[in-house]
Amino acid sequence: MYSRKLSEIIITSNQTLKNKGLFKIEQLLNSPQGAEVKVKEKNVLMFAANNYLGLANHPKVITAAKKALDDYGLGLSSVRFICGTTPLHRELEQAVAAFLQTEDAILFTSCFAANETFFVALTNYVHEQGYQSVIYSDELNHASIIDGLKLAGKDSCVKKIYPHQNLEALEKMLAENIVLDYAIKIIVTDGVFSMEGELAKLAELTKLAEKYQCLLFVDDSHGLGTCGKTGRGSIEELNVMNKVDVIAGTFSKSLGGGGGGFLAGKQELIDFLRQKARPYTFSNTLSPVIVAGSLAAFKILEQQPELLKQLRDNTEYFRIEIKKLGFKIIDGHHPIVPIMIKDATLTQKFSARLLEEGVYITGLWFPVVPENTARLRAQISAGHTKKNLDFALTVLAKVGKDLKII
Repeated sequence: MYSRKLSEIIITSNQTLKNKGLFKIEQLLNSPQGAEVKVKEKNVLMFAANNYLGLANHPKVITAAKKALDDYGLGLSSVRFICGTTPLHRELEQAVAAFLQTEDAILFTSCFAANETFFVALTNYVHEQGYQSVIYSDELNHASIIDGLKLAGKDSCVKKIYPHQNLEALEKMLAENIVLDYAIKIIVTDGVFSMEGELAKLAELTKLAEKYQCLLFVDDSHGLGTCGKTGRGSIEELNVMNKVDVIAGTFSKSLGGGGGGFLAGKQELIDFLRQKARPYTFSNTLSPVIVAGSLAAFKILEQQPELLKQLRDNTEYFRIEIKKLGFKIIDGHHPIVPIMIKDATLTQKFSARLLEEGVYITGLWFPVVPENTARLRAQISAGHTKKNLDFALTVLAKVGKDLKII
């Protein structure tokens, strides 16, 4: 039993957040994820999910997942090198590699786990061999990258954080360190910054990586299925296919929404990770149910390019109309549409009022985003109809005026 003092600290922390109106509340869904969901007993429009292509409840995805449940059961009950794997797991890894034009890919239970393990596995091993590593990371990279860098030992790895998208500052860091004897130099960035809906400057980053002989690592979790002519992500949209060394991604967003993540890259690197990545060698493998559903989602993306067009048309329409209403957003073309409020408490209140009116959009504030940049993050889906979008815009206008935001 923990101490009274610890109990007091925890209770005080929770109460402080409640008093400020910043205590996170998890809504109870009584339906599958989709353009419309049931919160408790009320139907509302969903604008807070990463279900960009509307595949989370697609019949083909569900059918494939059910078949895998019948064929292989719920899970394998251990890690792959101990208890074996299934043909589905290798098929998905090969599908990812082919889709992203890399030599191979390795599956993890989440992209968070993939990002955490990559930097640890690589830099710690390099340090054991007597060498030093340096990592350059954008200040707004995802929490999984931040945690991955923290886990990489300070003795084995120097970390340099550069201002968001400031490549002049990054090159200055690279140039300053060129005389130092780093065996491994890594530049890491999100392909799409998840709180901004903003694409990284990948064309410029690939040039810097080549000039200074750095490995370029891109987490394209929010790019896959949303960006590029065929949905291959920010690397396709920005014309850097085959110029990125390691691509991280997930099946928990556009590709079915079930969970799981991957790293894709050169064969030798993937082979190395199968030996050294601790979440891969010490944690249960991804459920065959998720693997099969993700494979089905991949096939739908390739066979139904009209989903990408619908997503882009919906996104463009929503972005134009939300600005007409007087809201300030972060400009761009991605289906993540941040509606900037700044004040965290007001953002929480705005989100709650929207839900009462039938529109589910989550508010985000520090530490999820920098202080004084609180926002509503609206997320558009190919599953939304124009009627859905117009209803959401009407409700946003009504509540925005009531709260004197517009």
